[in-house]
Amino acid sequence: MSLLNLMRNERNSTQKLLAPSPPRAVFLVRLAIAFVFVTEGFQKFLYPDALGVGRFAKIGIPYADMTAPAVGVVEIVCGAMILLGLFTRLAAFALLIDMIVAIVSTKLPILLGYGFGGFAEPSGETGFWSMAHESRLDVAMLLGCLFLVVVGPGTASIDGRMKRRPL
Repeated sequence: MSLLNLMRNERNSTQKLLAPSPPRAVFLVRLAIAFVFVTEGFQKFLYPDALGVGRFAKIGIPYADMTAPAVGVVEIVCGAMILLGLFTRLAAFALLIDMIVAIVSTKLPILLGYGFGGFAEPSGETGFWSMAHESRLDVAMLLGCLFLVVVGPGTASIDGRMKRRPL
């Protein structure tokens, strides 16, 4: 391969076949994140006592009657935006904040073994292993959103199409 081809980032067919294709594969990450957030957002309205206002009040989140529906809307809208690949980094950043609040308010008390800062005492087992078990989806969503903030939506997205279109 010539130096000129390397500078142009040209690849032969073998290199293309063996090279990973992260831009298109990012859609799979977007799909997983969108599924979790859209379904969880709807459940805050479908089951308000267990997953919406009632849960927020039990956890100790202030103004649960306003924050739970607001979080539900953010999860639905941002999840849909991530699925479409529309303003993906902005939507992923909003959901990143959502996950940080969820981990601090519900998983950190499990790790510490007590409530703090107005957040409720944990019910059930406490300690590292209990926290690790309870936080597995939260951590996966946090890292998935961080990945989208850093990498972006990939080529199979509305953002990708807008980026390729000349002004």
